[in-house]
Amino acid sequence: MDTTTRPAWMSEGHELLADTARRFVREAIEPNDARWRAQHRVDKSAWQRAGELGLLLTDVPGAYGGMDGDFGHEVAIYRALAESPEMGFAAGRMVHAIVAHYVLACGTEAQKAHWLPKMAAGDCIGAIAMTEPGAGSDLKGIRTTAVLDGDHYVVNGSKTYISNALNMGLLVLVAKTDPAAGSKGVSLLLMDPHATPGFRCGQVLDKIGMHAQDTCELFFDDCRVPAANLLGDAEGRGMYQLMDQLPYERALIGVYSAALMERAVALTVDWCKQRQVFGKPLIELQNTRFQLAEASTRTEVARVFVDDVIRRLIDGSLDGTTASMAKWWVTQTYGEVVDSCLQLFGGAGYMNEVPIARMYADARVMRIFGGTNEIMKELIARAL
Repeated sequence: MDTTTRPAWMSEGHELLADTARRFVREAIEPNDARWRAQHRVDKSAWQRAGELGLLLTDVPGAYGGMDGDFGHEVAIYRALAESPEMGFAAGRMVHAIVAHYVLACGTEAQKAHWLPKMAAGDCIGAIAMTEPGAGSDLKGIRTTAVLDGDHYVVNGSKTYISNALNMGLLVLVAKTDPAAGSKGVSLLLMDPHATPGFRCGQVLDKIGMHAQDTCELFFDDCRVPAANLLGDAEGRGMYQLMDQLPYERALIGVYSAALMERAVALTVDWCKQRQVFGKPLIELQNTRFQLAEASTRTEVARVFVDDVIRRLIDGSLDGTTASMAKWWVTQTYGEVVDSCLQLFGGAGYMNEVPIARMYADARVMRIFGGTNEIMKELIARAL
């Protein structure tokens, strides 16, 4: 990138990391794309390779196995990952990064020292279990319980739509430790679910997109989790911990959506230059040119907005309202842009073998996870 055009937050170090991420995409992701989508799971070896290359937990202190970077290093990686239509690893990595920040921000020293180095190496993949069959954005409605019994919590309940479910080595579980206390009775527990008797993972859910993502239901039947695995040092802090980390998650979703939008436009411009219609390239038709002009403008606006969000997250000034704005507006705009891009591909755009088709299907969930866009608007309105 030309130093005269790169954003103020970006340094040569960010660009070098992006080059490493692009090499990882070429060598570890693209050759496995079709197989991962067929098996509904990214190979664990890919996570370990990412760890070897320093592509995990880049904004976590080196004392805990991270790379001592800032949020800009995370952004550099997602912009590189967006150059591939395969979203299984990128989406899983977002969850992994979010889980790491729960541990980093809220965990005890012992918890950080135990979990974060393994996560940085790719040996322990993170997941978080909030949603239940009867509770989505309203987390006060969760029914999964964790009852203290001696030096263990006994966990009962179920979760659904959980990303990284098959590969996970660390699950941040949202549970009621005091059902009578409402939102003040919610706590977060750290657990290695696949090593815990009484835990069961359902089959991979059949989604309309994100086919390489291992998304499953989880079931807990008298699972015993050490009391020392309570995130932090006190019960009832779960809602506060969740709210405190959601701006990071929502900024991350906005950043990745903006990068994907840019990729969708680039693919479409290339297609329209090559595709012949009525004896001339498709891009020479006025309707095509106007559609691309609009998509390109919206992409540029999104990038400028997101660059400001990145800067503010790095310097510590990003507020929850702006993060919610980034999440809803960028994901909504990405969905609209990729839809208009697919239209210009004609029938080819409806074929799964064409990247724009998979991007279209994958884009739909961006308006749902991390809090639905309707919830984002409600949060923004409360701050007016």
